[in-house]
Amino acid sequence: MKPPLRIGIAGYGVVGQRRRHFIDQHPALTTVAVCDQTFEGDGTFDDGVHYHTHYNTLLGENLDALFVCLTNDINSDATIGGLEKGLHVFCEKPPGRDVGDVVRVIECEKRHPGLKLKYGFNHRYHDSVQEALGILRSGELGHVINLRGVYGKSKFISYGQPLSWRTERSVAGGGILLDQGIHMVDLMCLFAGDFVDVYSFVTNDYWSYDVEDNAYALMRTADGKVAMLHSTATQWRHRFNLDIALERGGLTLSGILSGSKSYGVEKLTVTHASDDDQGDPEETEIHYDKDSSWASEIADFASAINEDRPISEGSSADALKTMKLVYRIYCADPEWKARWGLQDCNGSA
Repeated sequence: MKPPLRIGIAGYGVVGQRRRHFIDQHPALTTVAVCDQTFEGDGTFDDGVHYHTHYNTLLGENLDALFVCLTNDINSDATIGGLEKGLHVFCEKPPGRDVGDVVRVIECEKRHPGLKLKYGFNHRYHDSVQEALGILRSGELGHVINLRGVYGKSKFISYGQPLSWRTERSVAGGGILLDQGIHMVDLMCLFAGDFVDVYSFVTNDYWSYDVEDNAYALMRTADGKVAMLHSTATQWRHRFNLDIALERGGLTLSGILSGSKSYGVEKLTVTHASDDDQGDPEETEIHYDKDSSWASEIADFASAINEDRPISEGSSADALKTMKLVYRIYCADPEWKARWGLQDCNGSA
């Protein structure tokens, strides 16, 4: 058997620590070093894992792969740093503050074709999403007609906590759409394909930070599939819901298992339409009480490395396409585009 891949984690907050939990559960991976700016200095934990205050010193460790769980303004630089050190890299979403950050990473990736680069579009690995994709791809309910998606929470940050970098445009690059809504954007592309027409309203009228707290988008693919998206930080009852209308029925993804447990039960409703159902068709509900997405996502990354196969989910191409669509949504609102000096629909400023 091959020895476990030696993993470094850049950014050891809530997400970094959760990644470590699942990394250390996998037999082909082991965490050997982490970094976070909150540490008072460099040292070693009781379990032998080294810790650092900056990812540059972390990259001096003997590593095989790097997990990047940093703020949006640093993600792309740390990812490039890892690739330049000859490391496979797993980077959390969003890949950076704008499309330019992703392009810089991809240019570096091309110089290191033997390395694996994966982005954390975790929702793809939820059981409800996987089952819905299987039904769609089977063709039993026909092709997609349209999609309606709402993904929202009541604040940018947890209650009782001080303001965070997620409310600062210079660090985050964007607000609720880039931070959370990007998952819904990614899923809509996954189920419907590429969107060629985009219209939007983007606002920050309620929280008044310099990033958006609501984004409303209407999008259409070249073959006529229409998607309506609402990404919001004024959803007082946290909500995840994606309705997919198909020719002979539908798929509804509602609730998502998360660390906060605030989005309700994860459920897939499968609708089978018929000529005589009078608008009350047969439906099957499937409930999911275990979130295997984090373990599955990390296992997929490990197998891509050990089997030397391409990244199948969350590739840099996936990340670039999703980021471009996020910025097309920003730019499709002329007032928002002018306000923040966005020069084109690829997010350049």
